[in-house]
Amino acid sequence: MDGNGRWAGKRSLRRFLGHQQGAESVQYVVETASRINLPWLTLYAFSLENNLRRPKSEVSFLMKLLKSYLVGNVKRMNDNNVRMAYIGRTHDLPQEVQDTMQWAMESTARNTGTTLTLALNYGARSEIVDAVRSILTDLTTEAHTRGCSVDDLLGAGALEALDESTISRKLYTAHMPDPDLVIRTSGEQRISNFLLWQIAYSEIYVTDRLWPDFNGLHLLEAIAAYQRRERRFGGLGETFTDEDLNNLEPAEQVAAEIKDHLIPKQEAKPETKSDPVLTRR
Repeated sequence: MDGNGRWAGKRSLRRFLGHQQGAESVQYVVETASRINLPWLTLYAFSLENNLRRPKSEVSFLMKLLKSYLVGNVKRMNDNNVRMAYIGRTHDLPQEVQDTMQWAMESTARNTGTTLTLALNYGARSEIVDAVRSILTDLTTEAHTRGCSVDDLLGAGALEALDESTISRKLYTAHMPDPDLVIRTSGEQRISNFLLWQIAYSEIYVTDRLWPDFNGLHLLEAIAAYQRRERRFGGLGETFTDEDLNNLEPAEQVAAEIKDHLIPKQEAKPETKSDPVLTRR
């Protein structure tokens, strides 16, 4: 959801108006997601860095806008069978905002369509830190229960049992599948600390369109682009068969053919002649 401020700046408007227009885009995108039965939609609405580095007046406005959005759109969420959820350090948000978030989540909990997850006060590195803290807390608790030390547990196999699934289960998104597609608006060529663990094999779609100009049609365009891609997850594509392997030239033959291109020829050193006058014997 990037580009609200730039959208306002291009129109000589205050940044606040860009955020308001961005909130309108959220509903267009959510309703389109609902109509095509998209099961999961996660929007990076407010980062941990936004909370720490933006002016207090802007952060305060964003909190009021979030509260207003939730109050004003819960009915539309229910009409579209959309369920609300959140990820991030939401416990650090103002209490009245937390209360409204809880109310919206409970009000839409019975819906069975698209799950709209708002990433609020979210940072992927912080999420991983929180996951590791939770794992260490569990180890400490288990050691206390068993009457032993954490070192004893690690030596008894707890260290070897730690794997990717252990960390995944402790992430904010433990109840969610990893994203298939990441859409980056405003032409930015970076991830911006968003779901770093989860998007290891996600497809990335970048559009120059600013978020306030992004709507349901543009969501469909991004999904269409995604559907034309071949996802390999580190393996071979579906169009690659054993016949392709049989047709490969032997490695020795290929090496012989390209050897001269890889190994620079030794330049002949010019022969030096001794000057009998300068040579010391």
